Amino acid sequence: MHRSLLSRSIAVASALALLAVPLQAAPALADPNKPVTVMTRNIYLGADIQRPIRATAGLTGAAAFVALGNANHVTRAIVDQTNFPRRSELLAAEIAGTKPDLIGVQEVALWRHGPLELPGAGSPGALNATTVDYDFLAILLQDLRQAGVPYKAVVVQQESDVEAPAFVGNPFTGTATQGRDVRLTVRDVVLLRAGSNLRVLDSGSGQYDAKLVLSVGGLPASFVRGFNWVDVAHGSGRSFRFVNTHLEAFSSDLALAQAVELLTGPAGDRGRTTIIGCDCNSDPLNNTVKPTDPLRTPHNGPYNFITGPGGFTDLWLTWRPAAQGWTSGLNETVDEPAPPSFDHRIDMIFARPAPGEQVRVVAGDVTGATSAAKDPVTGLWPSDHAGVVLTLSR
Repeated sequence: MHRSLLSRSIAVASALALLAVPLQAAPALADPNKPVTVMTRNIYLGADIQRPIRATAGLTGAAAFVALGNANHVTRAIVDQTNFPRRSELLAAEIAGTKPDLIGVQEVALWRHGPLELPGAGSPGALNATTVDYDFLAILLQDLRQAGVPYKAVVVQQESDVEAPAFVGNPFTGTATQGRDVRLTVRDVVLLRAGSNLRVLDSGSGQYDAKLVLSVGGLPASFVRGFNWVDVAHGSGRSFRFVNTHLEAFSSDLALAQAVELLTGPAGDRGRTTIIGCDCNSDPLNNTVKPTDPLRTPHNGPYNFITGPGGFTDLWLTWRPAAQGWTSGLNETVDEPAPPSFDHRIDMIFARPAPGEQVRVVAGDVTGATSAAKDPVTGLWPSDHAGVVLTLSR
């Protein structure tokens, strides 16, 4: 049977060589009408980064430094507890089950440490901790390869990059232990599946001008958000832009300002079909106002801007009801019992077709939100968010 198939293949190849030499030289073109699967996935940086801010509220000087160091120690210990190497395996299995062509990934953390720097002995807060503890991007890419679905990072955008002391006790009284500086670098990444029929045409990224400025121990500290995008085509077929972003969580005023920057920038061309994967931090069903927002932007303000003046459609709602799409609400240690306490929806996939085109959902799911997603050994969920994956026909 193998000889017969081989002979037949040789005969077909010979016929093509004689009758259609140009066809033999031309590469096969991907089907421009084949559906595309996209995903938005917040993979959780591993702990509540507001803890040091709360701990130092109203404090200055040595008292603030001690409170900051102790809070950072607790925060960093929780990062170990939430065990990204194991959660990455869960995420890789989740992605292998849906095989998105493109994934917008948020909170792709890089955790590092270095020697403890005390006031007056170096530069506390300087970005010089270089020993890598967890590189979430490298870990996830390796696990995806091992799961048989390799991806490549098309665009990596660095957002916040902060370093601070972490210790137990008080270094000023000689009682501090486990002292070190801890550094967190947050990135947003667009992943493209190896073997996808999408062809990359262009890509880019940037940080928002609107950013959260906080007081930590009486000193200002900025928390930066941003975006990245990739233009892709099916072979020689029609192209579209896929945008990945993570809007501000702690201020709806700033999240709205960032949405305006996004829709007047990389997602502003109405002549191009654009798809946005977003941890928007904006629940369409929540119109409450954060007490620290002077402009009184409601929680759903950024969502309403994107789907209103922005002209984008919330694709999940064209597929399933909102209540079937909850994506957020898990506890800090992501180990709560099943079923998970997802109780609101802030992870979205939006689309705005170019004139004369359409974007239609033909399949979709919320991932990482059923009991099967929870690790039976560690009790961990893949993330404090669920993922959203949609297959789109154009």
